[in-house]
Amino acid sequence: MTTMNRRDALRMLGLSTLGATALAACAPDASGGGAPKGDTAAKTFGFTSWSLNEEAQKGAVQAIVDAYATAKQVKVHTASFPYNEYLNQVTLKLRGGQVSGAIQLDISWLGALAAMGKLRDLSPQAAKGGYTEVARSSGQFDGKQLGLPWTTGSIGLIANTDLLKKAGVDGLPSTVEEFEAALGKVGKLGGGVVPYAAATKAAQLKDILPWMQTFGSPLLNGEEIAVGDDASVAAVEWYKKLYDAKLIAPDVDRFDARALFAQGKAAFYDDAIIARGVVSSQAPDKTLTEKMAPLARPVLKAGDTPRALLWGHVIVVVDGEGADAAADFASFATSDTATVAGFFEKVKLPPTTTAGLADPKVAGDTFTTDWTEKITKTATPNPFWRYAGYAQIESTIAEQVQAVLVGQSSAKEALAKAAETAKGLQK
Repeated sequence: MTTMNRRDALRMLGLSTLGATALAACAPDASGGGAPKGDTAAKTFGFTSWSLNEEAQKGAVQAIVDAYATAKQVKVHTASFPYNEYLNQVTLKLRGGQVSGAIQLDISWLGALAAMGKLRDLSPQAAKGGYTEVARSSGQFDGKQLGLPWTTGSIGLIANTDLLKKAGVDGLPSTVEEFEAALGKVGKLGGGVVPYAAATKAAQLKDILPWMQTFGSPLLNGEEIAVGDDASVAAVEWYKKLYDAKLIAPDVDRFDARALFAQGKAAFYDDAIIARGVVSSQAPDKTLTEKMAPLARPVLKAGDTPRALLWGHVIVVVDGEGADAAADFASFATSDTATVAGFFEKVKLPPTTTAGLADPKVAGDTFTTDWTEKITKTATPNPFWRYAGYAQIESTIAEQVQAVLVGQSSAKEALAKAAETAKGLQK
């Protein structure tokens, strides 16, 4: 897996994604953060988590905190912020010395905090944690293990096996050719069924990226934007073919796709592993989740590695007051088998250790085990995460792909334009 280095992260902090005030506060110390402040052996530490702010997960997370505090006779002071404000708040408070202990992070944010030079290297904990290779690598930065993986998943394809059966599709497609044939059969069902509820709104068209990779594009070759190469052009031309054949629908984003799938009106769509819970809450047919099947993204030719984008959370530790206990807590929360299996039972987020995945509570959940083996196993991070302007790069590509779908541009011209614009965002 590709991980960002310090230079990449410093660039991530170089543009205004956090706002001018936050950026001024984010500038790393010349010393790389300086010596840790406070008693690292203190038996009191903090734990900051957005999950403690969310109704669906806060009870399960608090139970882990309470169990650790009781077992180790320590005090854990918790703090939480809404997800959409979280990175900004944590970055400002970390720079100002107002946060310590353990911090929950989205894996895409690791580089931003790592660049501040205040995080402890958790390699000793990772070495004995029993994490899977893909999970462990999600917390690595510039050769150090700065995060312990709490849950590791991916963005992948989900199928409605009942619709496929009705359409006469035998088994799940494994190649692009088989996938296209399956979509054609589903399209004959009529009744408002969308064969593939793929993203076609610009806001979610970054979902085209793993298809570009499937067709052979690296997306980023060193520091050179590869979007616009023959492989990515072929992928977009294929997407346009599906669009023109009405095998994918116009004006669909993730929320639309979930709604279509929940109503039994889509045979395939892209989502994170949390999809099962989302669909279950929306579906009139309460047996629909039993018909949901994760599948490896179809490959261009047999033997290719299926592509997927990595998704997940890690716990990092600020090197300072209470860091020893915080690191031990991070290890407990992410690798203690009884703890991670119990957490999965409550919130259905997959564990990150081999033992956790093998626990009967997890291994008995076919949807999770299939997802882990078929999708997450070969997932990789978004290659554009290393840039501060990664969201703008994705938007630039998405807008040009949408122009192709609606017939305003050819794939070659659109992607060449996207690549040229994206070059200016590689800072």
